[in-house]
Amino acid sequence: MLGISYWIVPIFSSIVWIGMLVAMMVYWASTGKPIYSTMSEGQHIPYISDIGADTLKPMFIAMSVVTVVTFDCAFIFERWLRHTNKLRPNTSNWQKLYSVCATVAAVAGAAGLILLTIFDCKRHNTLHNIFLVVFIASYIISAIFICWEYQRLGVHYREESILRISFWIKLFFIIFELCLVIAFGVCSKQDKWNVAAVLEWIIAFTYCFYVASFFIDFLPARRTKHHQSKETEVQMLEEGGQAHSTTDNARMGAPYPTPLPSRNF
Repeated sequence: MLGISYWIVPIFSSIVWIGMLVAMMVYWASTGKPIYSTMSEGQHIPYISDIGADTLKPMFIAMSVVTVVTFDCAFIFERWLRHTNKLRPNTSNWQKLYSVCATVAAVAGAAGLILLTIFDCKRHNTLHNIFLVVFIASYIISAIFICWEYQRLGVHYREESILRISFWIKLFFIIFELCLVIAFGVCSKQDKWNVAAVLEWIIAFTYCFYVASFFIDFLPARRTKHHQSKETEVQMLEEGGQAHSTTDNARMGAPYPTPLPSRNF
């Protein structure tokens, strides 16, 4: 990848996402914690979408697009690296299917996030809520499939501790996010807007750490690249040594092996 390590991709994606969230919080606080027109009666803590539907909408769209596009690239790179044996290859077609399903679900989640930023809660509230559900549900489904794939890979490659670590991180994300989403839905249904808003921010920050955790998956590819470089270096040294030995023999008058006579008459 033009000399750039693959693990940088999910790290960059998570930095963009958390940078956007922090910028939105700072903007809201620095402007006097305004009550937006999209906020319900008695609500004092805004949802992310409340801030994103106002002045910061262009930033909300742009940084969300960058986040999910680069994150989806991480899924594609992971699939490619396993296909080319730079990461531990899949040992069955089922594992490949899990990987493809995880990627498709991630793309659907990316589309959901992009569309919910465009169709904001101020002007397109129904569409906004639909795309919010698509975004959250798709990434949870994606995490389930990739967790399933890593569980099977861990069974076949027990010596790879990174596979186990990655599996447990993704499993924790699934359970934790599901609990938060359920709590968020219950609070929203009971009109506990402030609690629901806090839960939404926690869900968003948890997503950031989930994205960043994918850098672990690319670390073996970094080791493979360095290992291949070492092998190339050793091979070049050996070839150089053989050439140097041949030159020395020529200088000392050592005979060369006599070639066999040609049978072409």
